[in-house]
Amino acid sequence: MIEDKERWNKRHVEKPMRHYVEPVIEKYISHVNVGKALDIACGVGRNTHFLAEKGFVVDAVDLSDYALGQVRESDTIHKIEVDLDSYDLEKNRYDLIVNINYLNRRLFPQIKEALKSGGIIIFETFIIAHGDFEQPTNPEYLLRRNELLHAFIGLDVIYYEEREDTNLRGEKTSVATLVAQKT
Repeated sequence: MIEDKERWNKRHVEKPMRHYVEPVIEKYISHVNVGKALDIACGVGRNTHFLAEKGFVVDAVDLSDYALGQVRESDTIHKIEVDLDSYDLEKNRYDLIVNINYLNRRLFPQIKEALKSGGIIIFETFIIAHGDFEQPTNPEYLLRRNELLHAFIGLDVIYYEEREDTNLRGEKTSVATLVAQKT
């Protein structure tokens, strides 16, 4: 865990991300009942801040103490420094769960269970790609085609797409995006 934390702290310092909210969140936020939100692997809080401004009470979870130090102090933002490899999500707690550019397959069933009835998941992360892409090379951190869609069977899919994109560092990537609701 300490090695992972140091690696992520270094990455946030050396390769900072642009500070705008993920477009898929902006596009689908109107589908969500304002309430309790979880931002998984929140980084420096770009999506956390947006959700708090929209009226959500946000649990901002990340391993990097450096990144969490960049998340602003607020009564509506709860910063949680944990290793997501061992952290368990509370059942039926969230109206919205956001998971952007992070993959931990162990959390898939927990995410479904952590959503309240009517809750929404907005999930976007890297998929296996061929060509000149700047994204993780370890297959443990890359989705296979349609894997995200299959992982959340049982939820009502609002939107799903796999596409080439440009990440927040301006690098060419390939991503899968899922917006789905627990009914």
